[in-house]
Amino acid sequence: MTDGKIVSGKATPLGAYPHVKRVGDFIFVSGTSSRRADNSIEGFEVVKGKKQYDIRKQTRAVIENIRDYLAEESATLADVVDITTFLVDMDDFAGYNEIYGEFFRPHAGPARTTVAVHQLPHPDLRIEVKAMAYKRVRQ
Repeated sequence: MTDGKIVSGKATPLGAYPHVKRVGDFIFVSGTSSRRADNSIEGFEVVKGKKQYDIRKQTRAVIENIRDYLAEESATLADVVDITTFLVDMDDFAGYNEIYGEFFRPHAGPARTTVAVHQLPHPDLRIEVKAMAYKRVRQ
């Protein structure tokens, strides 16, 4: 078993967990959000005193973060075999699914589960995704 990794230039985990951890040929990506390194949130802004969310922007940022975490283990999104997505509001499913389809081909991408949750660790996050990839370790 290997130690987990914290990826520089990314938001620091909010708890005692790594961004990514390799165990043999499997790579596990912890729940990932659209938080930036400065702790601001992609896909969230306040306009005229009202909070506005863009699930498409948040989803794109999440998947790009996962892509960057996988790169730390010389893997790509093509190596992802399983995705679990947590949405705060299932009304966001269509927008999430649209962006997801830009990164993963229909019926050829990873297995996927999407569930609704009451809340995420920050009130302005609408989505969190965890992933598992399979990439042989070069011997």
